[in-house]
Amino acid sequence: MKFPPEGEIKRLRKSLDITQQELAMLCGVSQSTIAKLERGSIKGSYEAVTKIFTALQDESRRHSKASRAGDLATRQIVGVQSNELVKAATELMRSSGISQMPVFLGRQHVGSVSENQILARLRDGDRMETIVELKVSDIMEDAFPIVNEDTPIEAVTALLSSSHAVMVGRNGDMTGIITSADLLKML
Repeated sequence: MKFPPEGEIKRLRKSLDITQQELAMLCGVSQSTIAKLERGSIKGSYEAVTKIFTALQDESRRHSKASRAGDLATRQIVGVQSNELVKAATELMRSSGISQMPVFLGRQHVGSVSENQILARLRDGDRMETIVELKVSDIMEDAFPIVNEDTPIEAVTALLSSSHAVMVGRNGDMTGIITSADLLKML
């Protein structure tokens, strides 16, 4: 497999509209290593550069031929269990760089939680100390809609006009998640 020069990492990453942190999650190389490679302050190991360019190629293919939900879905689903505390959910959203996520009861998708929900409770007068000690099940909203992997992107787009995200499933198992940010990356 032939890769472009290391100096192309930043250009390719920006063209796909993904952050260094997102690229790090996709390829398993630390964000700080990616930043140093992009600045040219280090030479990457063969293994690290291979992982980075493979992830960039995979992401590029995913964006260029996404016509079904399964093509566009982010496979790494970041979610929270319904019995966890809101504090854990907010920490997970912050560390993952997301603003909403699915709520699960075991493997079953039972609801959703978002930063906006938590902020709305603060605006309504609830105290932060009280909110963070609640269980996610106490504040969660309806589950995100679920589509199968063969659902056309146009149908997903329609669902995203009334939902923060759409879950993608196969045979009862959740295989991915699509947000409006994923759709915008196709542009």
